[in-house]
Amino acid sequence: MIFNKQKTIISIDLKGMIASGGRAPLNIDNLNSLFSKIQKLKFDALSININSPGGSPVQSSLIGQKIREIADKKKCKVYCFIEDVAASGGYWLACSSDEIYADMNSIVGSIGVISGGFGFKDLIKKVGVERRIFTAGENKSFLDPFLNVNKKDLVKLKSLQTQIHQNFIDWVKLRRGKKLDSKNFKEIFSGSFWLSNEAKNLGLIDGIDNENNFFRKKFGDKTKIKKIKQPKSLKQKLGLGLNSAIANDIFSKIKEELLFNRFGL
Repeated sequence: MIFNKQKTIISIDLKGMIASGGRAPLNIDNLNSLFSKIQKLKFDALSININSPGGSPVQSSLIGQKIREIADKKKCKVYCFIEDVAASGGYWLACSSDEIYADMNSIVGSIGVISGGFGFKDLIKKVGVERRIFTAGENKSFLDPFLNVNKKDLVKLKSLQTQIHQNFIDWVKLRRGKKLDSKNFKEIFSGSFWLSNEAKNLGLIDGIDNENNFFRKKFGDKTKIKKIKQPKSLKQKLGLGLNSAIANDIFSKIKEELLFNRFGL
């Protein structure tokens, strides 16, 4: 195959937990400066390297929408390369691309919704604590961890989860289209996850490959892959808010580690 023109590929990393505020590296606020930088550049394709166990469905959606906005404005294709894992919100991000590739040992999927918490009802009795709470509005004390699970609250939670899950399903179907194995929809959207070869058979990814190898084969040896990193904020450059940043980073790393652990990583 003859390649007449050198292609320039902009490559970015989307790695870690997805959550709002300063609790995680992946949220629309943290990525805005990166996306703004990308939009000022000239390139032939956008490459996204993903390694994320998921997190906030809202932030996943906002980031995914932004990637599609950039692709539409630049009239370019977006390619995704999964490293260890693209699960739950991580896979939502992967679906913002036009084609998805992974390593043979990558974990893919977990198209579902999960909520967690703790119950302390018996604990406060043991330590002799009497809890008092006053509300205006019968549903204000929703899923109170110091009371037995209220069936009405549980029904409400399930309803919310079902709606978010359907939004996730609709997004995957929109982005993956006829590539998905329609005979296995129930399994695909069950919340389960797979290694890349099985994920490929289900239509969740397009193939097993890595970024460098893929673009060399597609556009030739002269292809230029330009890595663009997240610009540092003024506070980061000046070292301001260091203690707060360290505390946030510790919290994020613990939660992120727990999310990765769900997939044996």
